[in-house]
Amino acid sequence: MQGEGQSDEDKRRDAALRPRFLREVIGQKAVVQRLNIVLNACKKLKEPLAHILFDGPPGLGKTTFATVLPNELGTSIQLTSGPALTKPADLLPFLTNAVEGSFLFIDEIHRMPRVVEEFIYPAMEDFRVDIVLGEGLSARTISMPLKRFTLIGATTRSGMLSSPMRERFKMHEHLDFYSQEELAQIVTINARKLQTPLTPEAALEIARRSRGTPRLANARLWWARHFATSEADGRISLELAQRALQMAEIDTEGLDKQDRRYLEVLIQTFSGGPTGVEALAATMNLPVDTLSDEIEPYLLRNQMIVRTPRGRQATARAYDHLGKTRPSDEQGSLFTD
Repeated sequence: MQGEGQSDEDKRRDAALRPRFLREVIGQKAVVQRLNIVLNACKKLKEPLAHILFDGPPGLGKTTFATVLPNELGTSIQLTSGPALTKPADLLPFLTNAVEGSFLFIDEIHRMPRVVEEFIYPAMEDFRVDIVLGEGLSARTISMPLKRFTLIGATTRSGMLSSPMRERFKMHEHLDFYSQEELAQIVTINARKLQTPLTPEAALEIARRSRGTPRLANARLWWARHFATSEADGRISLELAQRALQMAEIDTEGLDKQDRRYLEVLIQTFSGGPTGVEALAATMNLPVDTLSDEIEPYLLRNQMIVRTPRGRQATARAYDHLGKTRPSDEQGSLFTD
């Protein structure tokens, strides 16, 4: 799940709806099967779980997996994030407070500074930390033993992790986007937790507009629940879900206002492209990172835009979705059916 950019309210909502045990996790079947195997083995061998790295786009359940594993083994977990660990001393309390078989979860681990990475290597491999006391010729190193713990890392950009860091994780699991049926099941279960009546058709409609991402599905459900409570009797029907999502400016493809603005600028201002992301960002008055990290991934996956050597270009699907007239086919196969 995306650690950065989440409000405190988002985190509280996710925590309230998050599964507590592996059997409650919907989707990611292959990952769940592999985790079940290593959990069973660790229980029989009476040893801690190996270090695990979860990677994938924001909102797919990396934090969820990290929190269910300690529950399965009946142990504790400490949580922190890469940006919060600016120096080795920041990591030391988490390592020294670890008990036998406990978990340490580092979200956005790719943002951890290299000096902290190097400090954690002996902790991951030999369960010890080397502390330097003093400076210069009088400096001496003390090796402090640690309890055997499990490090769980979560990242949206595994390529930004150094090779030595990646290689120290015994398991590396990639999380994929969810199907509409899986998301509808998640929405139905969470509506039940919230004691909110929800029709199967409304659950599918919310799932269809959630980009294959459980966090967005929970956010859409949260909004539809409040809309239904304010404007109706609290029951979420298909018609009411459609009204709620229309008011939130979430269209039938799951695009929000910012996504559509991106496409409109690309098509109207830049004639559909190709154009560079810097020019798009300047025109929209947004940081380049916002476009490349938050807006473009779904538009690329949904085949609304393509990245070419000359920049971003809108596809026929984008023109049709916005109701714009496609240009002549002189730009190639992007505009042929």
